[in-house]
Amino acid sequence: MSDVLVLAIESSCDETACAVVKNGREVLSNVIYTQIALHTQYGGVVPEIASRKHIEKINQVITAALKEADVSLTDIDAIAVTYGPGLVGALLVGVSEAKAISFATGIPLIGVHHIEGHISANYIENKELEPPFVCLVASGGHSHLVVVKDYGEYEIIGRTRDDAAGEAFDKVARAIGLGYPGGPKIDKLAKEGNPDAILFPRAKVAENEYDFSFSGLKSAVLNYINGCAMKGIEVNKADVAASFQKAVIDVLVEHSLHGVKEYGMNKFAIAGGVASNSSLRAAFEEQCRARGIEFYHPSPVYCTDNAAMIGVAGYYEFIKGNRSGLDLNAVPNLKLGER
Repeated sequence: MSDVLVLAIESSCDETACAVVKNGREVLSNVIYTQIALHTQYGGVVPEIASRKHIEKINQVITAALKEADVSLTDIDAIAVTYGPGLVGALLVGVSEAKAISFATGIPLIGVHHIEGHISANYIENKELEPPFVCLVASGGHSHLVVVKDYGEYEIIGRTRDDAAGEAFDKVARAIGLGYPGGPKIDKLAKEGNPDAILFPRAKVAENEYDFSFSGLKSAVLNYINGCAMKGIEVNKADVAASFQKAVIDVLVEHSLHGVKEYGMNKFAIAGGVASNSSLRAAFEEQCRARGIEFYHPSPVYCTDNAAMIGVAGYYEFIKGNRSGLDLNAVPNLKLGER
């Protein structure tokens, strides 16, 4: 079988990204224009600004990705694009661009689920990894525990009931004055603090042992900070960051590895922006080793939003024969497993 080259586009939030992926495992280029500096002054992503910036940058990013991969559109076998979930305006920029290229060139179009992309990021550097396995997807918008039955075939066994893990990181970071983006800043500050200094709650969801809930934890941190202010006690930000982070990690590790055991798996992977947290990776590394579970994770660059992961997911959809029509639309609340 000849090589399959996929041009991939990702614009679901505040990164405008394009990549060229060969045979679903080899990244020839991965160009990312990030808007973090732009949104930091507002304390979070402003959807309208994100959409406008995507429009400004998307052609430049695609041109750069083709150049870096040393290919042209005539070499491309398929165009993969994130069509959900995400910010509707941001998604529409990528989807419109991908459809325009497909229409103009006749190259097949493949709509890719953003979370499927995050899961597929694990295949880039772990060439030996194949389904089935359990994957934790933890990011600013999502906390999903997924059984990956096959390429493109998923069963969600746990999800967040309220705040996603990354969302909780951002809100707590704001509360202790660290600013945006919260995840990397808490990860860094937590290294200076005592994770056992403050006992924050670990929520369990009665109806589903694999579900997550972080809003109570976030409220407990805010209450602790407000309580200290009322009593005139100085808050040790490093201790708050470390104790909060440990509470999140304990829940993610416990629920995830319980799922691995109950579903009879011996392979576990993490994905999404929160998966780049150094303490979370270390905790999973340690617990998986102790339980004889093979642990997989992407490099940090493939944890945050990028197009390479969309290209990998798109490749497996392509070889299965899945195609999208030119009526493909952005679906901001797209569920995993829907097409």
